[in-house]
Amino acid sequence: MFAVIKTGGKQYKVAANDVITIERLEGAVGDFVTFDQVLMLGGDAPVVGSPVVAGASVSAELVEQARGPKVISFKKRRRQNSKRKKGHRQHLTLVRIAEILTAGQKPAVAAKAAQHTPAEVEVAAEAAPAKPKKAPAKAKKADAGE
Repeated sequence: MFAVIKTGGKQYKVAANDVITIERLEGAVGDFVTFDQVLMLGGDAPVVGSPVVAGASVSAELVEQARGPKVISFKKRRRQNSKRKKGHRQHLTLVRIAEILTAGQKPAVAAKAAQHTPAEVEVAAEAAPAKPKKAPAKAKKADAGE
């Protein structure tokens, strides 16, 4: 099954476990986001929305916050001693599509992630026994010349 979603003014064809690069979304790595603007659901019985499919959504996990390649805009007006150079790097987000939901279903993956909040993970890390530190290795004396 696949879906066509709209985000950042662009349309993307996605399936489960796809990793796509989209316009910047707010959030930390590991957060889950839901795309509600599903334009089409494909598969055995395709459903086309007008303009969106009612009750359909796509759940995804933020994998990385990144920046695109540098694009240089250079303008020169010949014989006018005039030139302008400007660079730009677009802010991007990599997301992994977790699941495609139809008929108003709730995302199962986000519920699993909500069970272990960052505060709980921090408490569990503190409760775990700390590794004993190794004693520093003794430096060997150089006997040559003494």
